[in-house]
Amino acid sequence: MTMEESSRQVPWQTYYGPNLGYVQDQYEKYVADPGTVDPAYRELFDQWGEPPQSEYSAASMIDNKLQGPPPNALGHLDSNTLQKAVTAGKMVWNIREYGHLAAQIDPLGLDEEQDTRLLDPASYGLTEQDLKAFPASLIWDNAPAGTLNGWEAIQRLRVAYTGPIAYEFSHIHNEEERSWLNSYAESGWSSKPLTTQERKSLLGRLIEVEQFEEFLHKTFVGQKRFSIEGNDVLVPVLDEIIRLTTNAGASHVLMGMAHRGRLNVLAHVLGKPYSKIFSEFHHSPNKDLIPSEGSTGINYGWTGDVKYHLGADRFVKDGEAVQARLTLANNPSHLEYVNPVVQGFSRAAQEDRSEAGYPKLDVSKAATIIMHGDAAFPGEGIVAESLNFTNLRGFRNGGTVHIIVNNRLGFTTESVDSRSTRYASDLAKGYEIPIVHVNADNPEACIAAARMAGEYRNRFKKDFLIDLIGYRRYGHNESDDPETTQPLVYRKVKNHPTVSKLYAQKLMKQGIVDEGYTASLIDKVQTRLKEAHEHVKNQPEEEPEFTAVKAKKNQSTPVRTAVELKKLRQINENLLKWPQAFHVYPKLERILQRRKTALNEGEKVDWSLAETLALATILADGKPIRMTGQDAERATFAHRNLVLHEPETGRTHCPLHTLPEARASFSIHNSPLSEASVLGFEYGYNVFSPETLVIWEAQFGDFANCAQVIFDQFISAGRAKWRQKSSLVMLLPHGSEGQGPEHSSARLERFLQLSAQNNWTVANLSSASQYFHLLRRQAALSESEEARPLVMMSPKSLIRNNRVASPASEFSEGTFRPVLEQPGLGSRPDRVERIILCSGKIAIDLEEALEKDKNGNEAEERLHIIRVEQLYPFPAEEIRNIFSRFPHVKEFVWAQEEPKNMGAWSYMEPRLREVVPQGAEIRYAGRPDRSSPASGYQQVHSLEQQRIIQSALKQDSKNNITLGR
Repeated sequence: MTMEESSRQVPWQTYYGPNLGYVQDQYEKYVADPGTVDPAYRELFDQWGEPPQSEYSAASMIDNKLQGPPPNALGHLDSNTLQKAVTAGKMVWNIREYGHLAAQIDPLGLDEEQDTRLLDPASYGLTEQDLKAFPASLIWDNAPAGTLNGWEAIQRLRVAYTGPIAYEFSHIHNEEERSWLNSYAESGWSSKPLTTQERKSLLGRLIEVEQFEEFLHKTFVGQKRFSIEGNDVLVPVLDEIIRLTTNAGASHVLMGMAHRGRLNVLAHVLGKPYSKIFSEFHHSPNKDLIPSEGSTGINYGWTGDVKYHLGADRFVKDGEAVQARLTLANNPSHLEYVNPVVQGFSRAAQEDRSEAGYPKLDVSKAATIIMHGDAAFPGEGIVAESLNFTNLRGFRNGGTVHIIVNNRLGFTTESVDSRSTRYASDLAKGYEIPIVHVNADNPEACIAAARMAGEYRNRFKKDFLIDLIGYRRYGHNESDDPETTQPLVYRKVKNHPTVSKLYAQKLMKQGIVDEGYTASLIDKVQTRLKEAHEHVKNQPEEEPEFTAVKAKKNQSTPVRTAVELKKLRQINENLLKWPQAFHVYPKLERILQRRKTALNEGEKVDWSLAETLALATILADGKPIRMTGQDAERATFAHRNLVLHEPETGRTHCPLHTLPEARASFSIHNSPLSEASVLGFEYGYNVFSPETLVIWEAQFGDFANCAQVIFDQFISAGRAKWRQKSSLVMLLPHGSEGQGPEHSSARLERFLQLSAQNNWTVANLSSASQYFHLLRRQAALSESEEARPLVMMSPKSLIRNNRVASPASEFSEGTFRPVLEQPGLGSRPDRVERIILCSGKIAIDLEEALEKDKNGNEAEERLHIIRVEQLYPFPAEEIRNIFSRFPHVKEFVWAQEEPKNMGAWSYMEPRLREVVPQGAEIRYAGRPDRSSPASGYQQVHSLEQQRIIQSALKQDSKNNITLGR
């Protein structure tokens, strides 16, 4: 019997130390009750009997020529041999874990030499003869056939783990996944070589990529393009991942990337015509560069965006049938902030929203590819926030393939100054994402990495990361001189052949192509580029394209939002029906049961029921809804409770899922504790699925500023820059109620400052029926040209304030009104001398103060109050019409609870001056300018609030009105 044959017949040889102790423990359980152990161990014990009580090496077992189950006594084994067997096994795992330190993944040879002693047998006291004494399978459980001994096994493993691909899998805790990954790596990517035709196609692709960049460089001298050169292989890597995911059933491939290499990806992956790209260079009216990205001609006046921020769509066909749609998302210079947007695209593409209940998720329908910068991946917190989506039930998408397009620099900053980790990819380890580092100068290794990524994603439905390590041939942009900051690096770059030249030389050495073949490929590409450029030059000069919709009248297209009272009552009744075996938390049940009579004559509907009825009727209209936020299911202020929890079992039930009238899905999820990534995700979901009413609720509006980039770059400007429509609803709890600086203000002023070109709606409401109608209007317009995001300062204490509640008639007969007048005032227009304008919660405070004023009757005749419910678009016509009824007004007052430099005052003052009668006084009533939005002391807050009311109403200070709940 040979050593190899014997090693396959004695199973205990692979167990030692703690592992042997574990097997012994399992055997004791097996003796007591065979059914309590894993079937694999049961089969092992059935065949081989009791495991040895001490450690024996395979060599001793083989010397004794054991043919069957081992006897209880096996004789003494040399401890030195045993120790060497254990050490050899340890070395195998160290090669798997640390092989990346010796991998050939640095195309320019910039890295310092690493300590790789853990990969050297001598470091373990092992010689070649020691290792040859062991069968390969003793130390390497995946040893391929023909690997005769331990020495050969170690050499093969070193080749597998230290070549042009480096693997990091030891942080993967799932044993099945880690075993698959190691087996894949150890099978050897070189053992599955590309076919001759695949190699020729790969060379052709690299030549296309390179020639495109060279043509731009020579033709549009000095213009920015953020060249891909140094990571040219990104394009064929994308080709391969797209092929694998679409073949696995994905009908959508959603991609996001920064500007580095974007033009090349647009041209060669998305199929954007060369002529269109050249036109964007050629017809820029003023090519004088200015700081930041772009030219004065493109930026002046402006709508649209610079060419290397733009996205595109492409339909990939298989014969006559469309196989998949490729989408590259638009992305500003905020690099990684597109990540959650693209993930939102994917989730929207994967969900079927056509039936009641949660949407049906099929992650195979769409695949996600996100390309990152090596400085941005560890540097921008939005990356970690977005990686956190990977296993969250409301946000997962079946696995994103991440590619770090690694050029070893962040503008002028080297890695040593931009991260504290060895690799740019190390952040991904915390989310158990497999990582492969690959040399971008080895195209076949890069294709092997792409195949591994695609197959892993298709098999396990989880994220995978490729760290594509290349370099940057030019500066950060093509007008930047990199030698001023990286002279040594760029000395190497200048003398370093391009990847297409390196690969062409390799194929010529292998006899696959010759110089004539390569030259002909280059000629063909250059001809196409020149023809496209000539076509553009011969076209008439064009003006830059301005695409934003002009600001329209303040009123949107009329939409009927009222709902028949009979239908509302039926829906309300059905919302209070729960499964027979489901028991609602008693305290909450009592609260919900009060809603039964809310639509009766003489009763009122509060804010929470108005919201639920709005959502229910929207679902009854056949429109799906998605709602998320850190506490969206219950709501921060416990008013929503759309997901009920059974006290005894923890089971949940959502009444909107079993509502008989619902004709579309309702998705509601508590989100992770982050704003930027979640808001970006919801924006992406809504853009991809415009038929869905998507609602994001901030825990407190104060925290929405953590997502300021998403507001600034995507939601407020996406339509103007990219023609990207959204009807996203953002609920931002807002109101100065004595809760301190971080629980008072959603920073209304910032949203008003961003308001222009009819880009969104900003509202601050004071009644439940207004909320009902505004949500229904938002849903009705979601797929039309009128679709706009809605920024809403939602209430906190007012949620339960009876003054906000509305009678049933306002739901069945009313509509949303941008401006409301205070009931009971203004009945004698000729006597009114002062008009107060306000918005949101302070309107309720004013109403309460008027009721408590004992001297109010005479004063009220000289006063009128207007509630501006929709701040933007500014309802000038409605306000002007109201003013026209009061000819003797001497004073107009804007009242707000926010400091003077915050809130709506700075926005409202110039607009009010345009609509008030000439010469009329406009006065401010509110807090003075402050650096902090609110006081941290309840007593101070209450005194300030009282003074604001008194100032607005011109009341005597002796009237102590308790305000500020």
